Amino acid sequence: MKAVFLVLVVCAAFALAAPGRAFSQSPAAAPTPTFAANPASISGSPVPGILSAPTPTLEQRVAGLEAYIANSDPRASLEGPDGVIPPGLTMDSVGVPGPGHEGFMMVAAALVLFMTLPGLALSYAGLVRRKNVLSILAQSFGIAGLATILWWAVGYSLVFSPGRPWLGGLRYAWLAHVGAAPNTDYSFWVSHNVFAMFELMFSIITPAIIVGATAERMRFAAVLTFVGLWLFVVYYPVAHMMWGIDGAMNGLNNPNAIIQAIDFAGGTVVHMTSGWSSLILCILLGRRAGYGKEKMPPHSMVLCMTGTAMLWVGWYGFNAGSALGADGIASNAFLTTTLSAAVGSSAWAFAEWIASKKSSVLGFCSGAIGGLVVVAPACGFVNASSAVILGLVGGFVPYFAVVKLKAMLGYDDALDAFGVHAVGGTLGILLVGFFARTDVNPRLAVHLGALVGRTLWIQQVEAILVVIVWSIVGTLVVGSIVRLFIGLRPSREVESIGLDLTEHGEEGYIL
Repeated sequence: MKAVFLVLVVCAAFALAAPGRAFSQSPAAAPTPTFAANPASISGSPVPGILSAPTPTLEQRVAGLEAYIANSDPRASLEGPDGVIPPGLTMDSVGVPGPGHEGFMMVAAALVLFMTLPGLALSYAGLVRRKNVLSILAQSFGIAGLATILWWAVGYSLVFSPGRPWLGGLRYAWLAHVGAAPNTDYSFWVSHNVFAMFELMFSIITPAIIVGATAERMRFAAVLTFVGLWLFVVYYPVAHMMWGIDGAMNGLNNPNAIIQAIDFAGGTVVHMTSGWSSLILCILLGRRAGYGKEKMPPHSMVLCMTGTAMLWVGWYGFNAGSALGADGIASNAFLTTTLSAAVGSSAWAFAEWIASKKSSVLGFCSGAIGGLVVVAPACGFVNASSAVILGLVGGFVPYFAVVKLKAMLGYDDALDAFGVHAVGGTLGILLVGFFARTDVNPRLAVHLGALVGRTLWIQQVEAILVVIVWSIVGTLVVGSIVRLFIGLRPSREVESIGLDLTEHGEEGYIL
């Protein structure tokens, strides 16, 4: 907790030292949206705070409304008959928040947070032994707080501010210039601050996934220190490369991308980074005391199933929300997410039945998550039939990784973060290269029309290799630093007693 407190104090000190940047927006940096592009001004009465401009024509007003409904670029609606935007009607690269898309994105952001708190926290808590149930809950809460503080300070800026192909700049540090006007690099109809909060939730759940691999044997201070450093070394660079407007691997939006890959909702950014990092960190930590010699069953499958169900519900915000508006692409993501999760859950349970003539609740839960992970990078690019195939892959292949591969290699991935998230995320990124279709998502045709259905999968393989190497090397560096200066594991005696009492002074159950 000292580390978290120190981070908060330092961030606050820097922010207060530069109030002009952190708490005010200069007119030049954040221009006011024009009257012409505001759908709410259709009656002809200017909206307070919106600049007055030459009166738009009826055709321009209708075109602006059509752009809002389609969640598309409204600037074309400002063009005159000659195809030129008249002086005074320019939007200065700023859109206008639309209430429907805005409300949708706030709900989506809340759902993604719901995935971590309480979804992932309860799912993980049910899978550990009773003496460690509170430690996993505390780690989830601690990560949520730390990731939010860092996102406010510089994290959002390093991911979504223009900068270099591998990392953004500091324009939005302390969330300066992040107000109600949309950032049209990413959305024309959603406020910049709502977009920033939606993306924050991804930076919370990603490191929270990692603690599943290290459960029951990593000190709380080490977890938070590792996560703080890991976000800078692994998450922020990969997220910028994949989703930043000038990112090196953002094939969807950056025509100059070095690798023209696609990732709709986090196969690389969330699942591959967390999953591959989980494998390295659990190897650095070593096995739990007694691993392989004594049984370590989940203490509450009721909690696990409850948390998994919450994850499934929250995943609609994760996937459909990544359309950044309530449009047809979001509805397709909603459909494909449902199909892949249901098929994945059934596939894993069927694989168990073939092996042992029993289908466990844990199998249904694991398969659902596997299906959700595999479809995440693809949900806005593929059709229903492809989603069924992705669900089958998400159920069967992670099952093999969890049941067979882990036993063969002997690593102690306590809650199977690697087997589900790394394996599933990597498969999803690869398969979307084969199944993506321009009739499902027309945006694919803008920069990637020549690749879709042909060689897009090669770009996906290149992105996979970059993310795997980046995650492994980054985790090795960060994990080694934390082990050297703080220490990763508690003593064997502390581990035997359990982390709830020794780290937090509490017990999950008083019987």
